[in-house]
Amino acid sequence: MKIQNKKMVASVLLVLISFVCVAQSTPPPPMPPPPPGLPIDGGIIAGIFIGIVIGVKKLLKR
Repeated sequence: MKIQNKKMVASVLLVLISFVCVAQSTPPPPMPPPPPGLPIDGGIIAGIFIGIVIGVKKLLKR
């Protein structure tokens, strides 16, 4: 092989290897954890209290 052919083969191999290295992709990052559910706090207690008040009011109205 002539020196010019060796340089051509080396150039082609270098370009092909660089394409292979660029084509490899990294895996996507892991999904974030799901958000926590809605908190159950004072709203439930207020709802129960209002329900009791309305129920007692209807019972007394009869």
